[in-house]
Amino acid sequence: MINLKNVTLRRGTKVLLDQASVTLNPGEKVGLVGRNGAGKSTLFALFNGTLHEDGGDFDMPKAWRMGQVAQNMPETDQPASEFVLEGDTRLAELRQRLVAAEASGDGMEMAHVYTDLADAGDHDALPRAEALILGLGFRVDELNNPVNSFSGGWRMRLQLARALMCPSDILLLDEPTNHLDLDALVWLEAWLQRYAGTMIVISHDREFLDAVTNVTLHIDHAKLTRYGSNYSGFEILRAQQMELQQASFAKQQDKIAHLQKFINRFKAQASKAKQAQSRVKALERMEKVAPLLADAEFTFGFKEPNNLPNPMLAISEASFGYIVDEEPKAILQGVSKSVLAGQRIGILGANGQGKSTLVKTIAHTMPLLAGTLTEGKGLNIGYFAQQELDVLHPQDNPLEHMIRLAKELGPNSGEPSREQDLRNYLGTFNFTGDMVKQAVGTMSGGEKARLVLAMIVWQRPNLLLLDEPTNHLDLATREALSMALNEFEGTVMLVSHDRALLRAVCDEFWMVGRGKVEPFDGDLDDYQKYLLEESKRLREAAKNSAKNAVSVVAPTQALVVAEVPAPAPVAAASSPATPALSSAEQRKQDAQRRQQLAAQTRPLKKELEQNEQRMANIEAEKSALEQLLSTPLSPADIADAGRKLKALSDEFTTLEERWLELTQLLEETA
Repeated sequence: MINLKNVTLRRGTKVLLDQASVTLNPGEKVGLVGRNGAGKSTLFALFNGTLHEDGGDFDMPKAWRMGQVAQNMPETDQPASEFVLEGDTRLAELRQRLVAAEASGDGMEMAHVYTDLADAGDHDALPRAEALILGLGFRVDELNNPVNSFSGGWRMRLQLARALMCPSDILLLDEPTNHLDLDALVWLEAWLQRYAGTMIVISHDREFLDAVTNVTLHIDHAKLTRYGSNYSGFEILRAQQMELQQASFAKQQDKIAHLQKFINRFKAQASKAKQAQSRVKALERMEKVAPLLADAEFTFGFKEPNNLPNPMLAISEASFGYIVDEEPKAILQGVSKSVLAGQRIGILGANGQGKSTLVKTIAHTMPLLAGTLTEGKGLNIGYFAQQELDVLHPQDNPLEHMIRLAKELGPNSGEPSREQDLRNYLGTFNFTGDMVKQAVGTMSGGEKARLVLAMIVWQRPNLLLLDEPTNHLDLATREALSMALNEFEGTVMLVSHDRALLRAVCDEFWMVGRGKVEPFDGDLDDYQKYLLEESKRLREAAKNSAKNAVSVVAPTQALVVAEVPAPAPVAAASSPATPALSSAEQRKQDAQRRQQLAAQTRPLKKELEQNEQRMANIEAEKSALEQLLSTPLSPADIADAGRKLKALSDEFTTLEERWLELTQLLEETA
């Protein structure tokens, strides 16, 4: 178990934990919550050994293996599946030992290593790594893409997959949902619910915490309090505790006032001096109940729009996508939708299907490829980009952003735009004092998100386009955003993986997928079931791809090659001057073409058949060796069987690569 006893933790001169004590038991799933800056990440640093306690005692079993997400951005040209596979540190260590044992010819060591490799799941390690990658939103054709070819958010997903690949007794996750879409988040929840070890997770996603935790650890005013429930239960217990504390404080204050009154009244009288002195001592001995220190909640509201055009937008036969090398690449086609005043639309869809592309095009940051997008008269869009820095300048400070915005909108904005007015306005979003002069690039993700919200609110929009607005926001700010959106009188189009926000704000959903935008008839629970089924299907496809390729694809492909005749020459098909052939002549030419095709493909088919037969034989030999290794053997026999198993695996890989080449050649010949 993990024990903290009277632990004090400091960062610089700031005390983040003061005499904190708590016990976490093996197998518990713990949600670590508290305001930004309360010390959650610092406590993680204590758990993973990068920081040591300044006072008190901290104890965690030394034998526990730890899994955690590396915070650095990976810079490597390794294939994605290989990068994630290396997260299994146990396998990596055993493979290094095997190489060393083979180099030295140490049969006993090789025997031990082969046994350990089998126990560590070496036989299915790659499918497990690929299942993790696919579950987190990657496509099958991206499994072997270089890590460097992915954007920052996708590389952090690979870091998460690598951490999940690592066999661990304790798993530390700091905001694991920040770079995930809803489909990947739902998959991650299901994976973590099956995790057998101890888990401690920092998250600002209420529903995620409810789904994966059964204990909540709250950091507040440098103290740790343990609650034996998930986040929703914690909120109820915390409210009851606060109410009880306030009542106890008020009752104690009444008692103190009564004692003090007696002391003041009788301390000068000799006959009552003894009683007065005893009450002074009672006051000194009394353990004071702390007053309830209510945290200042952050709240804001959207201003009433100047007008509400209806419809806001009319989309007709539109195509949305990218321009690649001056050529349009459509992701969504034939989209015809209307957006009306007052609608609350949640935009759903698996990763990469075009949700952000749709929003960016409506926000004018990407061009419309085809069709029409008609805006209502007086439409005023407020756009929150998924990456806050898409609309922020890292070198500028909040005040400079507001001054630039005021100049761009000019007097038509209708808002006070003097520097002091802008300073006062930023103060309502918690940018006070010197913070208005702090460079945005040095701010936290939550502070950047608040600045973007401040800029949107100031513009008085009537259509809000919000693409993952809750990334980096703490729970209190998410709650404030939810309340503000519910009171907003305009239209909302929301892309978010925060299901609590979607449930609270949206009353209808659009599904983006398979190149279309359609209404989704169902609620978020229905959508989660759909996502889990899709995720399971992708994992099964990845796991069985090699087996299916050999047993299903190859025979089918050979059949296609044998039965489909080659197309007639283009000139003969297109030239009106060519006389029509008689039926007999046509059959003769078709027969000749089939003979030529058969002559070309016969050796390829023969090699393919031999290849498949050898692969099937190898599978049988491997099964026999694996069965043999499960029986008692001498070290020399184990080493010999291990060498044979490795040689067969290498041969199978070579044959599989040749099989792919042959099937491709047959396709091209056809």
